[in-house]
Amino acid sequence: MLRFLIGIVIPYIGVVGLLPWVASQDFYVLGIPFIYAWMFAWFVLTSGCLLLCWKLFDKHAETRNS
Repeated sequence: MLRFLIGIVIPYIGVVGLLPWVASQDFYVLGIPFIYAWMFAWFVLTSGCLLLCWKLFDKHAETRNS
C-alpha cells in the first residue's frame, strides 16, 4: 500500500489535486509561467517517486529471485 501511495497518489495529488491552486498563481519561474514550471517539475518528481518505490520495494525482490 505504501508503494502505491508513493508511486501513484503523491504524483496524482501534485499534478491534478493542486492544479486549481497552481492555475491561480500569476508569477514566473525563470521566465516561464508558474503553471508550466509546476508541470515540468512534476515530470521529474514523478520519476523520482517511481525510483524511490523501486529502490525501497522492488530492488530487493529482484535480488532474491536471482
